[in-house]
Amino acid sequence: MEAFAKKKGKEGTRGSGQILRENTETLTFYRNMILGANGLYFTIMTLFGRNYFTFDISMFIVSSLIYICCFQFMRSMGQATVGEGGAASPGMDLNMEGGLAEHLKDLIILTAGSQALSLLSGWLWLLLLLAPARAALMLWTNIIAPWIFAPAEESEELSDKKQKKLDRKMKRSMR
Repeated sequence: MEAFAKKKGKEGTRGSGQILRENTETLTFYRNMILGANGLYFTIMTLFGRNYFTFDISMFIVSSLIYICCFQFMRSMGQATVGEGGAASPGMDLNMEGGLAEHLKDLIILTAGSQALSLLSGWLWLLLLLAPARAALMLWTNIIAPWIFAPAEESEELSDKKQKKLDRKMKRSMR
């Protein structure tokens, strides 16, 4: 039961060695996912003797481009660098919550899932349209809606002295 107990207090910071090791494990996991999805797709298509129509080939090219772009971008983000003083930086943390790498990992998972499910029906390639739909939702909720529905700027409150002066002017003008 101790393993399931919540940790109390602040979460400890991770060292550069641990970040580098976790980045390598993350990249290995997603590389294996990509290779597994492609292997499954070609194995099932070949074993069942299905024809490779132009649509199947073009959608495989689209999914391959998504895989390559996402994986290479993640790899460049998590790549360790050596500074001028000889200090090594482990690169960005690929497992950080809310980071760009999280969205790239989601896109790889979505592409692998739609590629595997497309074996059941070609219409399931349309699941890839969830990516631009999610991007539009994020654009709306994080940028456009807060900008449009932002509360109006409140006018500066006048100091007591200025308020009394304006009141006197109003009284004079009413006479």
